[in-house]
Amino acid sequence: MNAEIVQLTSEAKTHAGTLDAIRNEMKTVIVGQNDVIDRLLMAVCADGHVLLEGVPGIAKTLTIRTLSQCVDCSFTRLQFTPDLLPADIMGTKIYNQKDASFSTVKGPIFSHFILADEINRAPPKVQSALLEAMQEKQVTIQGETHVLARPFFVLATQNPIESEGTYPLPEAQVDRFMFKVMMTYPDKADEVLILDRFTEGITLTPKKVISSEQILAIQAFTRKVYADTAIKQYVSELVDATRKPAEYGLEEARYIALGASPRASIFLILGGKAHALLAGRGYVIPEDIKAVAHDVLRHRIILNYEGEADGITTDAIIDRILARVKVP
Repeated sequence: MNAEIVQLTSEAKTHAGTLDAIRNEMKTVIVGQNDVIDRLLMAVCADGHVLLEGVPGIAKTLTIRTLSQCVDCSFTRLQFTPDLLPADIMGTKIYNQKDASFSTVKGPIFSHFILADEINRAPPKVQSALLEAMQEKQVTIQGETHVLARPFFVLATQNPIESEGTYPLPEAQVDRFMFKVMMTYPDKADEVLILDRFTEGITLTPKKVISSEQILAIQAFTRKVYADTAIKQYVSELVDATRKPAEYGLEEARYIALGASPRASIFLILGGKAHALLAGRGYVIPEDIKAVAHDVLRHRIILNYEGEADGITTDAIIDRILARVKVP
């Protein structure tokens, strides 16, 4: 192992210790959901955004609020409703009669951590108001561009069981999210612990563990984590298999209408780097890519009508792709 990788691994262990402290602090409030906590930390390290899907009442909102409390950053919760307007999020210009001029009133999007709660309840024009902020890290208010504070992290939640009064996110918007994370019910032992914590009047507030400057330093380091050419080739083949499934001998080829975009390849590498960092490693191994493959690809593979009718899941297709593509 060369000196550069040894040096990167040494730095990775230091950062992993800080991330571990955030994880432990979050666990003082959040019961179970360890995978979800890890995915959020990885997305923050890789400077990506997360779409969190789960039924009501399983602490989606609490999880992101707890994460923001561990970091010395501003936090805003936006409740998406059908009557919300883009200006309610971005801000607007108001006329001042005294000096006959317009001044900009910045909206709640100007925070470090944004929780877009029930994002599929707002109409498309409001959903698309987030696009520029998520991709370019800037906001345009009536022709004037404002750069957002860093770090900037959007966590959107949606409820999979409701269809009344919802507006499904268009593919272009879903593609902006690095991960789509599925949040499931807690097991029986965790449920008892939840009852202990939340029915006996105990208030739990996590401590601030890290500053926004430290987060930016970790984000810069994540990109330095070493990914070999063989790993990049592996990622390229995984993504190619979603686009040309028949060439890889996948029986599910007839169910796929559209494969993953190049953004998937970028996020697979960045996700792999963040996963390696959490493990205290300065280099990426194939297991890191496999660990994030489902979260990166599940919302980027579009099924056709036949696939939906037959009850095929994108997760099952990703399992088959991971089994078919040769690991370096």
